[in-house]
Amino acid sequence: MPELERNEPVTNTRAQIESLLEQTGALRRGHFVLSSGLHSDRYCQCAALFTQPDIARRVARLMADDMATAPVPDVVLAPALGGMLWGYELARQLGVRTLFAERSRDGQFALRRGFAIEPGEKVLLAEDVVTTGGSVMELVPLCEDAGASVSGIAVLVDRSGGSFQPNVPLHSLIELDIPTWPADALPDHLQGVAVDRPGSRKAAAPGEQRI
Repeated sequence: MPELERNEPVTNTRAQIESLLEQTGALRRGHFVLSSGLHSDRYCQCAALFTQPDIARRVARLMADDMATAPVPDVVLAPALGGMLWGYELARQLGVRTLFAERSRDGQFALRRGFAIEPGEKVLLAEDVVTTGGSVMELVPLCEDAGASVSGIAVLVDRSGGSFQPNVPLHSLIELDIPTWPADALPDHLQGVAVDRPGSRKAAAPGEQRI
């Protein structure tokens, strides 16, 4: 696929976003065994998109433009590690500060490194990919405990199939429905195709389903 020219305009269409994901290697096609043990013919790893800063900037600009009528947040909060770069770039496009939360030894998200959310602030939660939405929703108590409010959730890729329905506005650039199959029920087009195991970790984090 030809490289995206630096000044080439990008419109917010499913085809354009999917093309950028494939161009950066964030969306791959083949035969994959996922962390859950299920098989798939596509694999999405958004971290690959953020290896191309100019494309990451454009994608975040698209999200900021899509949110033009939404309340401007005071801060963007993302879960580490997956959402950190997305949260940073989105905050840069929105002109607000950015924070990330890390899991403590008890497995719960916490603000460290002197980070703090102030009472009354509007917080936009940012995640690169959601499946169940469990991880990003774990950030909500951090905001509420600080006396702040969650103004919305900004997601690059929504893989929930419509099952993730938070009680705040959900903004996503693309919805991907990636089918999965057990090993004993592979479709014909995966039969005999070499297997790739791309998962970055063996087990799911608390509240997150790895598929």
